[in-house]
Order: sequence, then C-alpha cells, then structure tokens
Amino acid sequence: MLSANPGPIGIFDSGYGGLTILHGIRQLLPQYDYLYLGDNARAPYGSRSFDVVYEFTRQAVVRLFEMGCHLIILGCNTASAKALRSIQQKDLPQIDPSRRVLGIIRPTAEIIGNLTTSRHVGVLATEGTIKSESYNLEIQKFYPDIVVSGVACPFWVPLVEYNEADSPGADYFVKKRIDQIMRLDPQIDALILGCTHYPLLMPKILKYLPTGVRVVPQGEYVADSLQSYLERHPEMEQRCSKNGSVYYLTTENPEKFKEQAQIFLHEPVEVSNITLGTVNT
Repeated sequence: MLSANPGPIGIFDSGYGGLTILHGIRQLLPQYDYLYLGDNARAPYGSRSFDVVYEFTRQAVVRLFEMGCHLIILGCNTASAKALRSIQQKDLPQIDPSRRVLGIIRPTAEIIGNLTTSRHVGVLATEGTIKSESYNLEIQKFYPDIVVSGVACPFWVPLVEYNEADSPGADYFVKKRIDQIMRLDPQIDALILGCTHYPLLMPKILKYLPTGVRVVPQGEYVADSLQSYLERHPEMEQRCSKNGSVYYLTTENPEKFKEQAQIFLHEPVEVSNITLGTVNT
C-alpha cells in the first residue's frame, strides 16, 4: 500500500549524471526533500535495448513510489527516451493514477526555439538517446521548422566517471565529436548536451566549439520546468515534503558512489545501498 503522506521528490538515473540535474533543481528549489536513486550496478543504459531500459526504469520508479515519492524525475536521457512514455501510459494507471513521472527531454525541447537563430540545432548524447530520435520528435512538436542533427559520443561518459574530464586525453574525444556534428550541419548555432554527464566536459566543449554556437546543458531548464509544473499543479506541490533534505541510494558500492558524487557535486554525501534486480537482466 503506497503512502498518502507528503514525500520527497524522486530523482532517478542509471548512474551519476543525474546528479547534475539534481544540483540544478536544488539550486532553484532548495526547500523540497529529494531522494536520489542511481542504478550504478547496471549502468550504463545508453547501449541497452528499449525493453531492458524500460524494465530497469520501471523497477526504480516502483521502488521510489514505495519509499514515499509522489513525483519522480527521470534524470536520465536514455530512460526518458526509452521508458518514460510506457511508464506514463501503461504503469501509472495501475500503480496510482495520481502519481507522476516526468522526463528531462521535453523541458529542453520546449525552450530550444528561443535559443537558436539559424533554426539548426545539434544534439550530443549517448547511442541509445540518438537512436531513439527522442530529441528530434519532441523538438518537432514545438518547432516544426527546426532542423535537428544528432551525434553519439560513446567515450564521453567514461571520461567523466573515471575523472578524466580535465585530462589532455579528453581533448581528442571531445574535439572529434564536435567536429563531426559541425560537419554534419555547419549551420548549427545551438548544441544540446543530451546526456547529464556532459556538462562536466564543458571547458573542453567550449574550447573546440566554433564561435557563435550556444551550448545548452539541461540542469537549469529542467529546474525551471519543474518549478513551473509545481506552480501549475498545486495538488502535487502539496504532496512534496519540504525539509530541505536530500538522501542518496545506489545499487552499487556506497563508497564508490561517494567518491564519484564528489566529482559531480563537490560536496560529501551520505548514501545507502539498495537492490532493484539482477545486474545482467
């Protein structure tokens, strides 16, 4: 039986990248309680099938609901691309129609029209997000005139997670993908970072990006979108507890999570271990 009492806002990610989303949200909305769940033992999700990503994400959503969340943000582009719609349409009506799960692709799609003059937009993301064409589809809903080009950046996540984002070796991989997307469409003047790890590569990205191209990280736009959502849905806002707390859960080693979280948050965290399912499903 799910609790009807107010609870924390859940933030789910396959790994650590969602911490950049959590950080952006907490900067704008520090009064709420947050429960972050990283499925680090089964990360990365980027190359996994739609069915597997859906099942893993569904397991996490159910667990966060059981832990008192009424509202969950999928702070993961791959989960937002591959699992969000199925969860919203198939699972929520059965679990609890009053609960909500939101993604992080739509908020960026909604505002991108204000950030491009040429109407040519680039997306750098994981293989799974690019193949899903979720950004293309969402952007087209709001701005049919915008041309969207995407490139997968398979080595960028490991660079961040192995704390190599500032290393000279990272330059090669960052420059390669930026050159690739600008060759694909030289008219691009706004570049969406469609993976939550990528903002940690920002100094390198800016170093190799042509002058006049705007970088669009997601954190601040997701935070703005969440604030707007809560203002428009006071019944959900009242179901979000407000003690300014944040708790962290991981499906992997808590000590490893603490170490990695320092890279993303630059502050110590307390984290507990949680089990969702078998690692190799």
